[in-house]
Amino acid sequence: MLEQISAHTQRLAEASEAVWRQFTARADECADEQSGSDPLLEQQCEVVRGLVHKYENRVLCLLTAQCASYCRFCTRRRMVSDIERGRITMEDVDRWRDYLAERPFVREVIISGGDPLAAPVELFNYAVKTLSNLCTIKIIRIGTRVVVTAPELLTDEKLNAIRDVRQPVYIGINFEHPDELTDATIEAVAKLRKAGAILYSQTVFLKDINDDYDVLYALFSRLVEIGVRPYYLYRCDPVAGVGRFRVDFRTERAIMTRLRKNLSGLACPTYVIDTPHGSGKIPVPLGFWDVDDSKFRDFQGEEHEVI
Repeated sequence: MLEQISAHTQRLAEASEAVWRQFTARADECADEQSGSDPLLEQQCEVVRGLVHKYENRVLCLLTAQCASYCRFCTRRRMVSDIERGRITMEDVDRWRDYLAERPFVREVIISGGDPLAAPVELFNYAVKTLSNLCTIKIIRIGTRVVVTAPELLTDEKLNAIRDVRQPVYIGINFEHPDELTDATIEAVAKLRKAGAILYSQTVFLKDINDDYDVLYALFSRLVEIGVRPYYLYRCDPVAGVGRFRVDFRTERAIMTRLRKNLSGLACPTYVIDTPHGSGKIPVPLGFWDVDDSKFRDFQGEEHEVI
């Protein structure tokens, strides 16, 4: 996997150990093979180059393998390690359009990557315009971390493309620690809101970074104050190479139970496990219930051990 970070992230990492840990490679990553490279089976569900159709009414469009900075805990390490293989063209976007035009039951498009806001502006704008022009598509979602890692990439051209979309545009931003909420990031959030985007956050439990009640309380409280709705708090996916980031499950559950007690409902995300084998994001019951927390069932009714 690439070890590359933006100038903005470099400055942030020099000031914050929590940020530094997220982006710094370690030699033991290559020896960590506790799971496969694609536990969510995205490649198996790739029906058109770059388009993943796993759930009936929505699709995932992987616009680029590029990111402004490469998180070491990335679920798509397999993809961002080979940018050329993941390179998408406007012709590929046309194939996405044709695929969706034949499937009117698909109502939601999630544009992700890599980081779509790190893609060339012409490709980003073309994809957003092409997909939003489909009358059957009712929701556009964009997943990004540029707001945190390189807010200067949020250009006026990209903001205008978002502003011109007729559907609601939901933008999911990955935040892992309060130290990421710099003035530049808060300004980028304000620009997205002004462009009409509805903002939500996604966070991953990360060992020695945010596996702490006070850290997450501060993060989620601040996010909702600047207009970003905390959405998901994930258990780190069991991807080969990320074992050092995975937190003890019962520790996560105890932290999340305490957060649920004390946070505003608006500031409290849903704590989920993204099921290996690609069968859904399963909410984890908190400490208010007496349950067997060693296993769970996915959307297909299949039982899984918590790993």
